[in-house]
Amino acid sequence: MKPRILKTGTAEFRRFMAMMSARRDGGAAARIDTAVARIIREVRRRGDAALIAYTREFDGVRMSRSRLRVTSKELAEAPARIPSKDRRALELASARIAEFHRRTLAASFAYHDRFGMRLGQIVRPLRRVGIYVPGGSAAYPSSVLMNAIPARVAGVEEIVMVSPPAREGEREVVMAAAAIAGVTEYYRVGGAHAVAALAYGTASIKPVDKIVGPGNAYVQAAKRMVYGAADIDKMAGPSEVMVIADSSAKPAWVAADLIAQAEHGSGDESAMLLTPSARLAQEVAVALGEALRSLPRAVAVRRVLANRAALVVVRNLAQAFEIANRIGPEHLELEIRDSRRWLKHVKSAGAVFVGALSSAPLGDYIAGPNHVLPTGGAARFASPLGAYDFLKRTSIIEASRQAVDSLAPMAAQLARMEGFEGHARAMEMRLEVPGGSEA
Repeated sequence: MKPRILKTGTAEFRRFMAMMSARRDGGAAARIDTAVARIIREVRRRGDAALIAYTREFDGVRMSRSRLRVTSKELAEAPARIPSKDRRALELASARIAEFHRRTLAASFAYHDRFGMRLGQIVRPLRRVGIYVPGGSAAYPSSVLMNAIPARVAGVEEIVMVSPPAREGEREVVMAAAAIAGVTEYYRVGGAHAVAALAYGTASIKPVDKIVGPGNAYVQAAKRMVYGAADIDKMAGPSEVMVIADSSAKPAWVAADLIAQAEHGSGDESAMLLTPSARLAQEVAVALGEALRSLPRAVAVRRVLANRAALVVVRNLAQAFEIANRIGPEHLELEIRDSRRWLKHVKSAGAVFVGALSSAPLGDYIAGPNHVLPTGGAARFASPLGAYDFLKRTSIIEASRQAVDSLAPMAAQLARMEGFEGHARAMEMRLEVPGGSEA
């Protein structure tokens, strides 16, 4: 099928934009919520037995308690079991991801204000985090790297990975990626039941402080439901790409980039081209048809083209950026002349790929910045996964006599404005200490 070509200002374009924006109002369906709530209750009640039963039911794999955890020996030897070319690619990606994320770390600080009060913040890593890596019949070593390496860079001591087992056997590249990324525990379990185990613990899996990583609608619902028992990163949705291109863009390249994010397979991915060139839109449509003739995942891409894809002819580039900022795409590619100059117009995007050479798959695998990005319009307020997500901050307040004498009366006044006499008295008692006493 041919992708739809729309023009801004038309009723068809407005309907398409309304559909795209409506994604932000979604959430797990009531049916999924009900099923996930039951799974969580069972894991909390039956522990490992529930994990084993659900692994057989959902993954078709018979699992024993002794097989749930990958042994330290299996994990350590995994990189040697994969082809050297694959290992070198994982190691290069790992090094690049670590180098980028080291630059995102926040540092502790302290200072004295004009009253002599010492104020500051202590920044420390979380102790134990869980990373969820989708699996089953597919293998996603890049998800292992992108979730585990920022945690390692942040200084997390225990990085616990869960991933569903495959009927076909061990996914060696995933296990190798876990070893290279610094995973300390790896469990052969996935789905909502794995999320529940990470949050509440079982006999085999100790609970974690935070759960990160992508997954299907059941996994995302589980993350949302266990929040509070553990922190979570974000609600990950289907992949999205938006390309802003002008007449200088290569139609085949634009088509390839739209396909790259549409081929994931759920059918709910989105792919959009925004261009002031009607000719380019037509040429990209033709290029898409040609590329799909030989693409292994053509069926999945055609579903996206039918549901959530459009080639949009805009009045000018300014309007293209206005639309982009309204949608807040996960991946935003700028295939336009002098693309770096236009970067200042981007207000909402998970990641921006500047220039025709900067295809989104470069960021998916090896550029260095994280490929775990806000989706569904969340780029309006959310950020990519980073080392900062594995840090916690503690405020430090150390009062001086001058600070108490100067600030306590106003603190007491503010407390009484809110009806908290006990707060006010606690401050005023410090004013009554002769000569001052600083602990």
